[in-house]
Amino acid sequence: MALNKATFETINPSRFIAFTFPNPQNPTSRLRIAVLDSPGRPADPPRVAAMFVPDRRESDWIFSTESGHLQLLLNSPRISRLILAGNQPGGDSRPSMEIYRRHPVENDMSYRNDLEVSLNPLFLALSPKSCFEHGIPEIPILSYEDNVISSVVLGTFVGSLVGEMLVEDVEIENKKCSEREFRRRLRFKRMPNLVQTEVRIVPKMGFGSDCGGIGEVELFRPDVGVLVHPYLSPMVASLGLISGHIEERFCGGFMPRALCLGVGGGALLAFLRTQLGFEVLGVEEDEEVLKVGREFFGLEECEFLKVFVGDAMEFVEKVALCARGENASSLNGFDMDGVGGEFDVIMVDLDSCDAENGVCAPPLAFRRKRVLLAARSILFDKGILAINVVPRNSAIYETMKHDFREIFSELYEIDVGNGENFVLIAMATPRTPSISDSDYSFISKLRGVISGAFMDSIKKI
Repeated sequence: MALNKATFETINPSRFIAFTFPNPQNPTSRLRIAVLDSPGRPADPPRVAAMFVPDRRESDWIFSTESGHLQLLLNSPRISRLILAGNQPGGDSRPSMEIYRRHPVENDMSYRNDLEVSLNPLFLALSPKSCFEHGIPEIPILSYEDNVISSVVLGTFVGSLVGEMLVEDVEIENKKCSEREFRRRLRFKRMPNLVQTEVRIVPKMGFGSDCGGIGEVELFRPDVGVLVHPYLSPMVASLGLISGHIEERFCGGFMPRALCLGVGGGALLAFLRTQLGFEVLGVEEDEEVLKVGREFFGLEECEFLKVFVGDAMEFVEKVALCARGENASSLNGFDMDGVGGEFDVIMVDLDSCDAENGVCAPPLAFRRKRVLLAARSILFDKGILAINVVPRNSAIYETMKHDFREIFSELYEIDVGNGENFVLIAMATPRTPSISDSDYSFISKLRGVISGAFMDSIKKI
């Protein structure tokens, strides 16, 4: 069916249209053209921009789905309509299992320049009439850049709650050194631009660093002793606030206990267990996510690392009820055997996200008074609650801090420094360190496995 040019004469918020178009640079192939109007109120006059899909990444969810397209648009301020142009991907638009390798920019420049000139009339035809009130508009060509040198999808999976997800190995640029650096990533189709879990992978014993490349999964293993996801090290750095309490636990012959709400691939849980010697309990709502964590990300359950399947907020409330000796039968689905009593730290990595509104963490439900009271009741008096926060705006963040101040004695904050995440740390009782933090051996251990800069940047708010 032929497209009607009048269809594109006005901005229709959230409208998404994709079609194929003859490739002017290659008559035997066709381009996929995708047009998305911003869900927000358009500027006056509206601004239109175009973007070329990187070669051989056409089937990546970032570029082949409406949700990926929307995130690209939302990351381009004041753009009312974004036009994507790229080679036509495979029939089912699933992420390709072939290895992607980035072309040197100079190899594509001439082709892209010629394609831009050839497609400019199409971009103008797809622009609203109001763009022409002061003459022929200029359609800027946006570029997509990331640090991926090469990548390959290891598998796609479907969770009952999170939907479609994929595991991929990537080689990334390391500007600090010349060594090759490999990562394994978990991504969800509902938010394809977001990396849900990321771990470093290294060659298995017996293979050198030049043993192979991306895609040879059997030659690599996850390195659970390093945290590479931006906000995980700051979350662990929060333990520096209670170093004296942790030290006392170890000296008394007790293993500190961590409750992790939200597991994903399990990078945080494995790190707390293997590097800091914590007993760790995790709660994850989607069992398929846990299966992926076990198979690809080094999540190994044992006597001191257990994972429960279910809603994290319900879990916290049930633990609180059981700790008080009350009947928790109204909260079904959890086998509480081995949960025990209080925790030294509760780490919350839960998000609420959709393509249109983006990521927000933690979910609104976690800020309910009864959930915060339950969390406070299962912490030791010197325990802390550390939360990964991605606020949609500053007003929401201020309201969140107000909610926490009503329940907890003190609040601290770490700015992750990526423009998105903060770590909010709530203390059950006021902090009263008896000696310098540097005198605790736990602090030395902590600084040995994560950047001390995050501990130094903790501020009371």
